Amino acid sequence: MQRNLLRHGVTLFNRAHFFDAHEVLEDVWRSVPRDCASRRHLRLHLQGLVQLAVAFHHQSTGNHVGAHSVLERAMRNLNGADGSFPDFDLDRLRAELEIWRQHLDDSERAVERKLDTRDVRRHDVLKSSAPALPKIMRRR
Repeated sequence: MQRNLLRHGVTLFNRAHFFDAHEVLEDVWRSVPRDCASRRHLRLHLQGLVQLAVAFHHQSTGNHVGAHSVLERAMRNLNGADGSFPDFDLDRLRAELEIWRQHLDDSERAVERKLDTRDVRRHDVLKSSAPALPKIMRRR
């Protein structure tokens, strides 16, 4: 695995450069051989990081539905990732992602309520009440 590239992707993510983070992290993911059974979990966990960047890119463009969908997959794929990324504080990240999952759940419910009463674009809902963006931090 390309550790320097991984660190660069994480830095981009933490600076909210989600599209660029996605590109860099995807390069790391692609560098891990598919046919190596011992690397299967690492590939899945890297895919989770890529999906995390995609989810927050969607969120940054107002696509809350896409953000919610991809965030769910990212969280599933990051389960058990502590062994793949022992330097990252994944407990903190998971807690921050759970707050975001709840926020996006609430956003979708608010959209449904508003759509029942009038014509509203999905990306117009709850922009100002978003939680702080998550960070992928190193363990202390």
